Amino acid sequence: MSEVVVPQNQTQNRVGGIKRDYRGKEKMAYNKPVRDLPRNAYTSMFESFRSELDEHHDRRMKIGKVSRDVTALSKKIIFSLQRVRKLNQPLPDRLKADVDERMKEIAAHLATIEEDVAGMNRYRYPLICLEEFVEAVSFSHYLQHQMLITPSQAQEILPAKIELTSPDYVFGIFDLTGEMMRFATAVTALMGSMPGSATKSTPDEKSDGDNRTILKDLQDVSSMLHICPPVGGKPYAYSKKVSIMDEQVLKVERLGYGITVRGSERPKGWMPDLDEAGTGHGDQDDVFMG
Repeated sequence: MSEVVVPQNQTQNRVGGIKRDYRGKEKMAYNKPVRDLPRNAYTSMFESFRSELDEHHDRRMKIGKVSRDVTALSKKIIFSLQRVRKLNQPLPDRLKADVDERMKEIAAHLATIEEDVAGMNRYRYPLICLEEFVEAVSFSHYLQHQMLITPSQAQEILPAKIELTSPDYVFGIFDLTGEMMRFATAVTALMGSMPGSATKSTPDEKSDGDNRTILKDLQDVSSMLHICPPVGGKPYAYSKKVSIMDEQVLKVERLGYGITVRGSERPKGWMPDLDEAGTGHGDQDDVFMG
């Protein structure tokens, strides 16, 4: 008795399954034989290019993840610092311990990419997190000393062997003005006066007893950034930062105006009414001032 041969479906050997049309009928496929690609004198060169591109993309993904983690930690430091209520004083012990713990975590993250951003690679891969880091350390430095941190001081505080570029510092100081505005608003609402400290005069200067408030510091920082030539990034990015900073300074100036000038017109113990600005005709300039 002859052996019965069962025909096999040729499509079973196809990789990726059976392709069908919208009616469910099987599509005809052409099985092309796999053959070795030809090699020549340039094959190894392009293979090296492929390896370099793979390393580049892996490095970029790694740096991007670290940058996001450091940004999140820097924001947490800023949130903690916003609980301070006085200028030119050391941080409370509990708050300082929290900030130090965050700095240790930042150092651990940045240590993993020190070699990846060394040399020319420092300008090849954007480290947006350093702007947020400068904002955090400059805010901490201002709260403790009521002074603006210098680029060299920020570089020393950076817990990694990574170069801090000029755009990192300048854009970080731009963001600092926003934190100064929030701090001034919160403290003024709680204390009833603009936060500040007495100026320290030198032997050659007369001590007039003036109180240097955060408003004066914010105006000085704003003036410095106005005369600073644009650095890094696209041209419109710097002008956008300047525009936002001007709005923040204006908000603090209005806050100081309301406390210093108009506050004296109110009886002692008066608290502002949230609806008052929208009811009186004399307050329309404050609401709609452009």
